[in-house]
Amino acid sequence: MTAPSLYFEGQLLVAMPAMPDPRFERSVIYLCAHSEEGAMGIVVNKPLESLSFSELLEQLEIETESVDERIRVHFGGPVEAARGFVLHSADYVHDATMMVDEEFALTATVDVLKALAEGDGPRDSLLALGYAGWAPGQLDEEVQGNGWLTVPASEDLVFRQENDTKWQSAVASLGVDISNLSGDVGHA
Repeated sequence: MTAPSLYFEGQLLVAMPAMPDPRFERSVIYLCAHSEEGAMGIVVNKPLESLSFSELLEQLEIETESVDERIRVHFGGPVEAARGFVLHSADYVHDATMMVDEEFALTATVDVLKALAEGDGPRDSLLALGYAGWAPGQLDEEVQGNGWLTVPASEDLVFRQENDTKWQSAVASLGVDISNLSGDVGHA
């Protein structure tokens, strides 16, 4: 029997109500990687109001016949905020795709943006600029310090729910009443 993993790769991080960093207040982050070398994730519930998908394609000089305006650009995190990442269903795999698990993958190339624009991309996707990153041991300390809850990820929660309900839904998936959560270490 294998010991349970101490890493949260493929899970959601849900910011606790007392999250001290305003960039992550009420954030839901899909963790793409987590190891002894650190962690990397994409915020999945904070759309950018300042940039549309068609504007992004225009800035990158990607020409397409038509653009699906339902595709929103999200704030993926404060690290490398000008770099695009597409978190998506595992049905789309190319050379540069990082498979996270059987359901989720991450691609950060212009090709996936072209495929999304042309309707040839993955079944489900979330386009983000930037990512959230943690140094070795930093995320573990933040979880132990009551900064984050870990929640199993689902395609429905990540890709199909409205952004403004993802945080509440993620907490509710644990069977927890958010009003009972404390910001104090060692208290539920």
